[in-house]
Amino acid sequence: MTEQCNTSLLLIILSLPIFLYLYPTAMKQVISVLFLLFVCSLNAQAIYSRDYGNKENPPVIFIHGGPSGNATLFEGTTAEALANKGFYVIVYDRRGEGRSKDDQATMTFKESFDDLLNIYKLYGLNKANILGHSFGGIIATLFTNQYPQKVSSLTLAGALFSQQETYDHILKEAREKFKNDPSKLKQITDIEGLPKNSAEYRKSCYNIAGDMNFFSMPNPTPKSRQLRKEYEAGDFYKQNYRNPDSPLKFYKNESRNNLNNISVLKNIKKKDVPIFAVYGKNDAIFSEKQINDLQTIVGKENFDLIDNCSHYLFVDQQDEFLKFMVEHLH
Repeated sequence: MTEQCNTSLLLIILSLPIFLYLYPTAMKQVISVLFLLFVCSLNAQAIYSRDYGNKENPPVIFIHGGPSGNATLFEGTTAEALANKGFYVIVYDRRGEGRSKDDQATMTFKESFDDLLNIYKLYGLNKANILGHSFGGIIATLFTNQYPQKVSSLTLAGALFSQQETYDHILKEAREKFKNDPSKLKQITDIEGLPKNSAEYRKSCYNIAGDMNFFSMPNPTPKSRQLRKEYEAGDFYKQNYRNPDSPLKFYKNESRNNLNNISVLKNIKKKDVPIFAVYGKNDAIFSEKQINDLQTIVGKENFDLIDNCSHYLFVDQQDEFLKFMVEHLH
């Protein structure tokens, strides 16, 4: 898209003197076209992306969580480490999220797919291994189902796949944990009364999951502490911008939300795209049933649960995460 806009803009600028000589009354139209192409050029450059490693190695595209997420934590801790294991790693922030600031972003799946296809073009890829984390797993799964010819494998890493089950599980656990806290029980009741297909419902569920430390590993290791310390002291942490409007736009503009992708994952298997799944054993936003259902779909040989590990498994237990990627993608 960037090349098309810039090429069109250059051609018009070069032909402008001749055009104005022949059609002197067309100045307004020319200015309008130039302005639109200028805007197109700006929008086309809105996607932040970066590659790591040797281009000859198997490509891995990381899709971050959200909506209102970014790839800074993965990029600042793990992208280069994964590349050093023999992969060509590409990270990017989705349009309208993180470092890919764009006020015109719609936050729809179609927009995400179009931009991901442009990432393929930008880095000269015909196929790639897709690695989806958290909400990025939803996008990765839907993209793989729609463009199986573009995907060498799909890896779900702490990825969402049956969203309402996750929310129901969180609220059930919250009722048990806070059963003697009237104010918390009222908060849970209020959440249950919200529209299920809304940004407020999603945010409220995850907020109360955070209150229960569902996203934290039980016993931080020296390495996990060091990784987070280095990340928080570095430039990537300074770039950790999360657009609060992103979820609102997503639920406003995207009709496909609060999805259950179990059937989609089964369909992907029929298309002969390998699916791998790696989760933290202590990632408490997922019920035991959900984990068992996912393991049944991908197969025990393609599935792993990592001990002392929660949602951000590539930081909590980076060595085990890298080991899983090497064993299954090489």
